Amino acid sequence: MTFKAEYIWIDGTQPTAKLRSKTKVMAGSPQGLDTLPLWGFDGSSTNQAEGHASDLVLKPVAQYPDPIRGGDDILVMCEVLNIDMTPHRSNTRAALAEAEEKFGAQEPIFGIEQEYTFFEGERPLGFPVGGFPAAQGGYYCGVGTDEIHGRDIVEAHLENCLTAGLAISGINAEVMPGQWEFQVGPVGPLDVSDQLWIARWLLYRTAEDFKVSATLDPKPVKGDWNGAGAHTNFSTKAMREGYDAIITACESLGEGSKPLDHVKNYGAGIDDRLTGSHETAPWDEYKYGVSDRGASVRIPWQVERDRKGYIEDRRPNANVDPYVVTRLLVDTCCTALDKAGQV
Repeated sequence: MTFKAEYIWIDGTQPTAKLRSKTKVMAGSPQGLDTLPLWGFDGSSTNQAEGHASDLVLKPVAQYPDPIRGGDDILVMCEVLNIDMTPHRSNTRAALAEAEEKFGAQEPIFGIEQEYTFFEGERPLGFPVGGFPAAQGGYYCGVGTDEIHGRDIVEAHLENCLTAGLAISGINAEVMPGQWEFQVGPVGPLDVSDQLWIARWLLYRTAEDFKVSATLDPKPVKGDWNGAGAHTNFSTKAMREGYDAIITACESLGEGSKPLDHVKNYGAGIDDRLTGSHETAPWDEYKYGVSDRGASVRIPWQVERDRKGYIEDRRPNANVDPYVVTRLLVDTCCTALDKAGQV
């Protein structure tokens, strides 16, 4: 008896890393994460090493049922190590693990809204050959073949994510034809990041079967069309219990060099998307506001009403590394809340 384990990792491609995976056939049946072996790969083929010293190590960090193959087969999220077992330079998960351990007592949790766009060849799914569809607006949460393109893929992806046990909390069509969104969370920083990477892998893999590609390009169509983001919802125990902590978190994100420190790590091409139009704030400005989708950080209206809850950082691109964005929010906001005694 054997089972297949799909080892999945993040490569070293710049400016935006890609997902890679390969299959390990193992004897018996899955017995838990601790029983999965380390595995090697050729880092010179993934932009992570030179050919003269190309061996790198895959360390399993999370496992999920494989909805594509079924049975006892599993998906294995891995982080990349050097052969001396230290984190590889492309391993952004290791730094997040340190931040989660440091601020774990504040109980940070996240929900990430992953926008993406289907392409058929060189044009977005639903765009006519050699032209453009009607202006955006009616496509958002729409219904009907004149407004919705790719729903069969989206439904298949949703089922695959649920079968894999991911914390998928919703899906919806977005403002441009062929553009969709799914949400992961609310769960902790490492869980939301691991699961978002797995959900991305499942998105690409599911779309393969429909002969369609999915892209996280933050501005897939130039001009008067919304970009694609990964709006990141964040809270701590104190924020879920009181409004003063909400304001402290929002203020901390605007202090000193923090706005640019965050934005430069929120995904390649961010200046194409954060223009001040299409429900964004300019990339080089910072502001927060209640119910304001033109703000850098939005406080939802019900949070102001309830005087507790969470905030939404609207700046991260669709192509952001979730390990990085969650670490930055935890480091910045939890440090400020700790200093203010709001923990």
